[in-house]
Amino acid sequence: MAKKESLQLFENKNVRSVWDSDSEKWYISIVDVIEVLTESNNPQVYWRVLKKRLADEGNETVTNCNALKMQAADGKMRLTDVADIEQLFRLIQSIPSPKAEPFKQWLAQLGRERLEEIDDPEQGIDRLLEYYHRKGYSDNWINQRLKSIEIRKELTDEWDRRGIKRGQEFAMLTDVITQSWSGFTTKQYKQYKGLKTESLRDNMTNLELVFNMLAEASTFEISKKETPQSFEDSKKIAHRGGRVAGVARKELEEQTGQKIVSPLNIKKALKK
Repeated sequence: MAKKESLQLFENKNVRSVWDSDSEKWYISIVDVIEVLTESNNPQVYWRVLKKRLADEGNETVTNCNALKMQAADGKMRLTDVADIEQLFRLIQSIPSPKAEPFKQWLAQLGRERLEEIDDPEQGIDRLLEYYHRKGYSDNWINQRLKSIEIRKELTDEWDRRGIKRGQEFAMLTDVITQSWSGFTTKQYKQYKGLKTESLRDNMTNLELVFNMLAEASTFEISKKETPQSFEDSKKIAHRGGRVAGVARKELEEQTGQKIVSPLNIKKALKK
């Protein structure tokens, strides 16, 4: 199965998903869906109880659900029960929630939009622009963010060419880059900004995005030139690429007397 991990948003809540390009289907974390619909403090327990009840009733949807490795809140890849959109429609009928109908509409739109984006990738960019505008981001920030996505894609494509495994190894290299330029691991950085499951990049200031882009672009250029043959080689290059931006960050902080890495997140920024 050719898979591409993604993070979708429903009413500002994260829903982990994987796109299977072979079957052209989304596989979506059932626990995340339950959390959205029930607002349960322990959606894992809710799912275990519901899963057993449905299995006892002979519900085929439960027996046909798959498990895929997805990134958990702590950054580790863990097996997670997933369902395709058709299976989720059936499962939602067993979950009493006032959000059931809006969520069904969201699921239907998600499947339709993905297929449209395959035929016309520009539609994906348009939807991303619309999303950021709706959230209240400035045009200047949006331009920076789109550029950061382009640079990130170049880097991850380079890692693919070097045999780096998506998921945990990508996360580990990203962590090295982040710490080398900012002084924080990704987890520490998110905690500093008061984030939990929210995207770190979507909560960066313009300058933070600039330095993060410099770190990833530097890593890409060094990797392209040196063609590393192992994960450890790529790890050393990630440190060097991040350090390029780290040196520049410290120099700018010395010149301006202001810290680049900020506790500001998008919620706080939009309140100003």
